[in-house]
Amino acid sequence: MKKLGLLFLLLQFSCTSQKSVKINGVSFVASREEATQEHVNSILNVNANHATVMPFGFIRDMDSAIISFNTQRQWFGETKNGTEQYINILHKNKIKVMLKPQIWIRRGIFTGTLKMQTEEDWLSLEKSYEDFILTYAELAQEKKVELFCIGTELEQFIANRPLFWEQLIAKVKNIYKGKLTYAANWDEYTKVPFWKKLDYIGIDAYFPLSEAKTPTVEELKTAWQPWKIKIKAIAEENNKQIIFTEFGYRSVDYTANKPWLVDRIDQAVNLKGQVNAKEAIFSEFWKEEWFAGGYIWKWFLNHKTSGGENDNRFTPQNKPAQETIKSFYKYN
Repeated sequence: MKKLGLLFLLLQFSCTSQKSVKINGVSFVASREEATQEHVNSILNVNANHATVMPFGFIRDMDSAIISFNTQRQWFGETKNGTEQYINILHKNKIKVMLKPQIWIRRGIFTGTLKMQTEEDWLSLEKSYEDFILTYAELAQEKKVELFCIGTELEQFIANRPLFWEQLIAKVKNIYKGKLTYAANWDEYTKVPFWKKLDYIGIDAYFPLSEAKTPTVEELKTAWQPWKIKIKAIAEENNKQIIFTEFGYRSVDYTANKPWLVDRIDQAVNLKGQVNAKEAIFSEFWKEEWFAGGYIWKWFLNHKTSGGENDNRFTPQNKPAQETIKSFYKYN
């Protein structure tokens, strides 16, 4: 009997040890300054084990295909040197990294609508975007980054130039030997044609869930069900796990109605709504085997001056939602 009991304990330990560790991540926002140990301590304090590092390339206008990146005019954290410094200090603290180069179009135009009008402009965009991505794929390989994201919310670019994306993925794989994903917008992920060529299906999870001023956790969990069915179906169809490459909610009234809104119009602060939305998404997804985890949008370097109870933006820093994340990440 004692031998059977010991065998049971060993089997139980084996099953527990083989359980995959979820990505409990934050999106580490680029800054003008270098990242310090104090900045990283705030990530460690919420028990995060992953962080996104996001260098930027810029497009002047929708009819301009030229991407400028890694220039002296950019903030330090948006450049290659800054990206490397952020990766180094995160890795020093045993925090894994997703390197996620992103495009910014002047005046904040949504990147999903980026669409050239002529073949010449498409070719120019493709050349500049390839240079941008391969530059950071080389850095990802050099620094042994755990995950590399080949693009973020580029629906029209992908729909109009699918061959380019197939060729780009092949070129990235020749350089970078780690895991690959793409960050599809919440209404785009079903249309992406190349999921089978990547390691994870990435979704920026700003799904509309509730028109309530302060939706309850149970209301939000119920609202997630039809979306979960579709997300799981994509995972099974492609035999890939899902990553929420971004997920988050503003601390405002009606936070789960249109979670993607970033307008700066004064809106009432609602800390409870942000907490409830975080609790619901954790409860619904982190227990699923087909779900690999995700990265909270967003986390600023200067923790002491970020967020706070009068802030209605996305960051959970210095708000009740921070404690929700800290507690959940500790045990999941």
